[in-house]
Amino acid sequence: MNVRTLCLSILYEGESTGYEIRRQCVEGECSYFIEASFGSIYPALAKLEDEKMVTSRTEQQDGKPARKIYSITQAGREEFAEQLAQPLGDDMFRSAFLLFARFAHILPRSLVEARCNEFLQTRVDKLKHIEEAAAKHNCNAADTWVINYGRAIMELAEQHMRTHMHELITLARAEPVKDAAE
Repeated sequence: MNVRTLCLSILYEGESTGYEIRRQCVEGECSYFIEASFGSIYPALAKLEDEKMVTSRTEQQDGKPARKIYSITQAGREEFAEQLAQPLGDDMFRSAFLLFARFAHILPRSLVEARCNEFLQTRVDKLKHIEEAAAKHNCNAADTWVINYGRAIMELAEQHMRTHMHELITLARAEPVKDAAE
């Protein structure tokens, strides 16, 4: 899967502007599927348009710049289905927190505890976001399956942090005791 496939997936559901596609890929529900940067989405859309997988039209707006609206073509729908039929690559999981945790032993305990609590709160917030998205959207069975999978991952991460963060905090170095004369 790549950025062009992700763009096709969004357009498969309906017309969209480049800005809306970018927002879905970077901060919306599609941000959970594959990594898509701001700089990769517009080139992918341009190439898809050159290849006749998508079309675009310009729509004027009062007091605002014109916006370009993209639509998937039949060829784009077929290409999207072909891409989905290809063997899947491995899921990629990257975590800045895991790098931090790997070296918790060289950091002050107060910092490790603060980062653990931040990470835990982020899991709680992401779980809340998943719940809100599920309540807000009219979900079909496939959407519900994906949401439930995401919910399970976030719940497990939250549970693991609540149960084991004390172990990571204990690994951190104790802050030096301040001299009473200071």
